[in-house]
Amino acid sequence: MQSVSFDEVRSVLHRLFIASAGTALRKEDEQKSRELGALLARLARIRKGAHLVDAAAGKASVGLVAAELLPIGALTVLERDPKRVEACRDAVTRLGRSLPVDVRHADVGDAEAWPARPDAVVALHACGGASDAVIDAAIRSEARFLFLVPCCYGSSVPFLEQAAANVRAMGVVTDDLLRRRMAVSLVDAERKLRLEAAGYETELDEFTGATVTPHNLLFTARRTCSDKRMATARERLAAMHAIGRSATSREL
Repeated sequence: MQSVSFDEVRSVLHRLFIASAGTALRKEDEQKSRELGALLARLARIRKGAHLVDAAAGKASVGLVAAELLPIGALTVLERDPKRVEACRDAVTRLGRSLPVDVRHADVGDAEAWPARPDAVVALHACGGASDAVIDAAIRSEARFLFLVPCCYGSSVPFLEQAAANVRAMGVVTDDLLRRRMAVSLVDAERKLRLEAAGYETELDEFTGATVTPHNLLFTARRTCSDKRMATARERLAAMHAIGRSATSREL
């Protein structure tokens, strides 16, 4: 596993995205460097020459810094915002390594935009339902690894309404803040079960400190297609959805 230092990440981030000479990284860029350093330490487990997909990529800071500092063989970037796509393509011209980089102006929910069987998919701070779209696409494309850091948990998250109804149906938690936190935990539990039901061994942990980013939960999923794990996860997932549907219907 190749180690990547904070100073290396910081230097590459500056060269790729701060084009003006003498301009320092902003405070948020320094924070981003710490996030990227921690995440790249996890990405270093993928094989040499791997095809990496940076999904819901923004300016593709994860993918492009990985292309510079890790021995990946190809990078595909998926981003729907045209200004960010333009910024990403501009940053590609400053890469110090030569490797195929395909920047695609596309939504992560567009199945045709995804390459088949990538070695790894990474999505840092995929907002709301974008995290679920990335999970679905990684499963569909048979990615070997998925590294996902969700961001906000808004109404676009498919399971959120059922999760919130389930918490309310318990009848023992009345504080809105606690209900919200419990519903968010159920959303992430459903995501983990969905991955495992599709054949992925999945771990959840905090990839960096909360002082760096409050959105620090990392899903690390590896495709193993274990029949036993898949069967168990499918049973639990079905039970979770049944509870959620029942709780929702009682409220109608």
